[in-house]
Amino acid sequence: MKYLKWLGLLAAVLLIASCFFPWVLIPSKNITITGIQSEGTNFGKPGYFNLLMTGLYILFALTPRVWAKRANLIVVALNMAWSLRNYFMVTACEGGECPDTQPALYILFISSIIMFLSALFPDTKLKA
Repeated sequence: MKYLKWLGLLAAVLLIASCFFPWVLIPSKNITITGIQSEGTNFGKPGYFNLLMTGLYILFALTPRVWAKRANLIVVALNMAWSLRNYFMVTACEGGECPDTQPALYILFISSIIMFLSALFPDTKLKA
Protein backbone atom coordinates (compact mmCIF):
# COMPACT_ATOMS: atom_id res chain seq x y z
CA MET A 1 0.00 0.00 0.00
CA LYS A 2 2.97 2.28 0.39
CA TYR A 3 3.38 2.75 -3.37
CA LEU A 4 -0.33 3.20 -4.07
CA LYS A 5 -0.12 6.97 -3.50
CA TRP A 6 2.58 7.32 -6.15
CA LEU A 7 0.66 5.10 -8.53
CA GLY A 8 -2.36 7.37 -8.03
CA LEU A 9 -0.28 10.47 -8.74
CA LEU A 10 1.04 8.83 -11.92
CA ALA A 11 -2.55 8.07 -12.90
CA ALA A 12 -3.42 11.72 -12.26
CA VAL A 13 -0.69 12.82 -14.67
CA LEU A 14 -2.01 10.34 -17.25
CA LEU A 15 -5.54 11.67 -16.79
CA ILE A 16 -4.37 15.24 -17.35
CA ALA A 17 -2.51 14.18 -20.50
CA SER A 18 -5.48 12.20 -21.81
CA CYS A 19 -7.67 15.31 -21.69
CA PHE A 20 -5.49 16.87 -24.39
CA PHE A 21 -5.45 13.85 -26.74
CA PRO A 22 -8.34 12.86 -29.06
CA TRP A 23 -11.16 10.96 -27.38
CA VAL A 24 -13.34 10.24 -30.41
CA LEU A 25 -13.31 10.92 -34.14
CA ILE A 26 -16.47 11.61 -36.13
CA PRO A 27 -15.37 10.97 -39.72
CA SER A 28 -18.54 12.11 -41.52
CA LYS A 29 -18.36 15.61 -39.99
CA ASN A 30 -14.54 15.63 -39.83
CA ILE A 31 -14.62 16.39 -36.08
CA THR A 32 -12.06 15.40 -33.47
CA ILE A 33 -13.26 15.62 -29.86
CA THR A 34 -10.81 16.00 -26.98
CA GLY A 35 -11.50 16.88 -23.38
CA ILE A 36 -10.62 20.50 -24.07
CA GLN A 37 -11.81 20.97 -27.64
CA SER A 38 -15.18 19.84 -28.96
CA GLU A 39 -16.14 22.38 -31.60
CA GLY A 40 -18.96 21.29 -33.89
CA THR A 41 -20.81 19.47 -31.09
CA ASN A 42 -22.92 20.50 -28.13
CA PHE A 43 -20.72 18.68 -25.59
CA GLY A 44 -19.12 21.80 -24.16
CA LYS A 45 -15.65 21.26 -22.71
CA PRO A 46 -16.00 17.96 -20.83
CA GLY A 47 -12.38 17.66 -19.68
CA TYR A 48 -12.23 20.86 -17.64
CA PHE A 49 -14.06 19.33 -14.67
CA ASN A 50 -11.71 16.33 -14.79
CA LEU A 51 -8.73 18.70 -14.76
CA LEU A 52 -10.15 20.59 -11.76
CA MET A 53 -10.87 17.42 -9.79
CA THR A 54 -7.44 15.98 -10.65
CA GLY A 55 -5.76 19.14 -9.39
CA LEU A 56 -7.67 18.84 -6.11
CA TYR A 57 -6.75 15.15 -5.93
CA ILE A 58 -3.04 15.94 -6.26
CA LEU A 59 -3.32 18.64 -3.60
CA PHE A 60 -5.17 16.40 -1.15
CA ALA A 61 -3.01 13.34 -1.85
CA LEU A 62 0.13 15.27 -0.92
CA THR A 63 -1.43 16.76 2.25
CA PRO A 64 -0.68 14.52 5.27
CA ARG A 65 -3.93 15.22 7.16
CA VAL A 66 -6.91 12.99 7.82
CA TRP A 67 -9.40 15.62 6.60
CA ALA A 68 -7.56 15.79 3.27
CA LYS A 69 -7.80 12.04 2.81
CA ARG A 70 -11.54 12.14 3.54
CA ALA A 71 -12.09 15.05 1.17
CA ASN A 72 -10.07 13.21 -1.44
CA LEU A 73 -12.62 10.38 -1.45
CA ILE A 74 -15.32 12.84 -2.50
CA VAL A 75 -13.07 14.38 -5.14
CA VAL A 76 -12.12 11.07 -6.76
CA ALA A 77 -15.70 9.78 -6.66
CA LEU A 78 -16.85 12.90 -8.52
CA ASN A 79 -13.96 12.55 -10.94
CA MET A 80 -14.75 8.92 -11.68
CA ALA A 81 -18.45 9.68 -12.17
CA TRP A 82 -17.60 12.56 -14.51
CA SER A 83 -15.25 10.31 -16.50
CA LEU A 84 -18.00 7.73 -16.87
CA ARG A 85 -20.39 10.46 -17.96
CA ASN A 86 -17.87 11.68 -20.54
CA TYR A 87 -17.47 8.16 -21.87
CA PHE A 88 -21.20 7.64 -22.37
CA MET A 89 -21.72 11.16 -23.73
CA VAL A 90 -19.07 11.15 -26.45
CA THR A 91 -19.47 7.52 -27.56
CA ALA A 92 -23.23 7.72 -28.06
CA CYS A 93 -24.42 6.89 -31.56
CA GLU A 94 -26.58 9.53 -33.25
CA GLY A 95 -28.53 9.04 -36.44
CA GLY A 96 -27.08 5.59 -37.04
CA GLU A 97 -23.50 6.86 -36.92
CA CYS A 98 -21.14 5.85 -34.14
CA PRO A 99 -17.91 7.78 -33.51
CA ASP A 100 -14.51 6.09 -33.56
CA THR A 101 -13.30 5.79 -29.95
CA GLN A 102 -9.62 6.59 -29.35
CA PRO A 103 -7.36 5.13 -26.60
CA ALA A 104 -7.20 8.40 -24.62
CA LEU A 105 -10.84 8.00 -23.59
CA TYR A 106 -10.08 4.59 -22.09
CA ILE A 107 -6.97 5.97 -20.39
CA LEU A 108 -9.15 8.70 -18.86
CA PHE A 109 -11.50 6.21 -17.26
CA ILE A 110 -8.86 3.68 -16.18
CA SER A 111 -6.71 6.38 -14.58
CA SER A 112 -9.73 7.72 -12.69
CA ILE A 113 -10.34 4.21 -11.32
CA ILE A 114 -6.70 3.94 -10.22
CA MET A 115 -6.97 7.35 -8.54
CA PHE A 116 -10.11 6.15 -6.73
CA LEU A 117 -8.35 3.03 -5.46
CA SER A 118 -5.36 5.03 -4.24
CA ALA A 119 -7.65 7.42 -2.37
CA LEU A 120 -9.60 4.52 -0.92
CA PHE A 121 -6.46 3.08 0.70
CA PRO A 122 -4.40 6.08 1.86
CA ASP A 123 -1.04 5.66 3.56
CA THR A 124 -1.62 7.67 6.75
CA LYS A 125 -0.17 7.23 10.19
CA LEU A 126 -2.73 7.79 12.94
CA LYS A 127 -1.70 9.01 16.38
CA ALA A 128 -2.80 6.94 19.33
